[in-house]
Amino acid sequence: MKKYDVVVIGGGPSGLMASIAAAQQGATVALLDKGDKLGRKLGISGGGRCNVTNAKEIDELITYIPGGGRFLHSAFALFSNRDIIAFFEGLGIALKEEDNGRMFPVSDKAKTVVDALIGKAKSLGVALLVHHPVQEVIYKEGRTYGVKLISGEIVRADAVVVATGGKSVPHTGSTGDGYPWAEAAGHTITELYPTETPIVSKEPFIANRELQGLSLRNVKLSLLDPKGKTVVAHQGDMIFTHFGLSGPIALRCSGFIRGVKKKHNVSQVTMSIDLFPEQKPGALENHLRQLAAAEPKKALKNVFKGTIPERLLPLLFKRANLPEDITYEHLPKTPWQDWIQALKNFTLQVTGTRSFEEAFVTGGGVHLKEIDPKTMGSKLMPGLYFCGEILDVHGYTGGYNITAAFTTGYTAGHHAGKRE
Repeated sequence: MKKYDVVVIGGGPSGLMASIAAAQQGATVALLDKGDKLGRKLGISGGGRCNVTNAKEIDELITYIPGGGRFLHSAFALFSNRDIIAFFEGLGIALKEEDNGRMFPVSDKAKTVVDALIGKAKSLGVALLVHHPVQEVIYKEGRTYGVKLISGEIVRADAVVVATGGKSVPHTGSTGDGYPWAEAAGHTITELYPTETPIVSKEPFIANRELQGLSLRNVKLSLLDPKGKTVVAHQGDMIFTHFGLSGPIALRCSGFIRGVKKKHNVSQVTMSIDLFPEQKPGALENHLRQLAAAEPKKALKNVFKGTIPERLLPLLFKRANLPEDITYEHLPKTPWQDWIQALKNFTLQVTGTRSFEEAFVTGGGVHLKEIDPKTMGSKLMPGLYFCGEILDVHGYTGGYNITAAFTTGYTAGHHAGKRE
């Protein structure tokens, strides 16, 4: 029977960082992973370039982690996004800042980051054990005792860090293995759901693929409750697909759909697209009137096709109750209000989101009230720690989730590795 001070289960970003932080405390550490290589999910993050963190100030960064962001204040005090940047630069990885604070390796290769983490762990003497699937975490006499592998082998440890991830992107190994181990220790697992995932709609124009592949730039997408109140709204880019909506702002709104449906007991909810978020209705009407008045005999669909996405025009005319070939000189006065309404509030009904297979992130997880935010240690089972996506913490894409993974991983490993 092997014995270590700390066993870390899971070789993703939080697990790798936890093993490094524990070893830096002088602990003997084993990192166990069921797969054939470490950092698989990390290797495909950021489109294969690995968005290692985000450079925003902490208070602002936390607002981009809508699920449990405030829980991370103590962890950020120990190991912040600035510390993440310094950590990788200390390993010789030059980083660059791109739009919205996203930090990437200058190499533009996730492999650079994965290799650096593995290399650092090896240099600290961490036993990196792949093909070591864990069957259970063992608890004896009210504390953590070690782990049992599927092979039947027992690995003793004074502290176990569970960094097995959530259920999103399961082909990388994130299949929810850690939840039963947490429950066996008495922990609550809040409802799991896919987030940062495409949105599904059964609108006829979606089903008919009228807009499939149409990208919209710098629009505002809002999720509304049944009373028409905005629950969440994001401005940026999106795309229509054969099943609904995708793209950055759709992904950011996706995690809130389940909550609205559940709270109001409805099967679908309303989303609204503002095609001109920078312009107030009156200013937009004046602008379009000027364009139309300059060519009064020309069909409005031809006048506006340079200003409004051409593939959207038939739907917009239909919603404004206007024939597509109408000209400005034949345009009644009243439909202008309907026309502007269609542009500023293009609504559609959505039924939910795509599955965990297409989600970037898992919502839900180990209940945060049962975790010490200063250590990531269990309040219920001494010697047990959690980090990364298994926790009920989730953020938007853009370097926020990986930041949470690294900071919780470092915090868990640092405290698990402390010698009494």
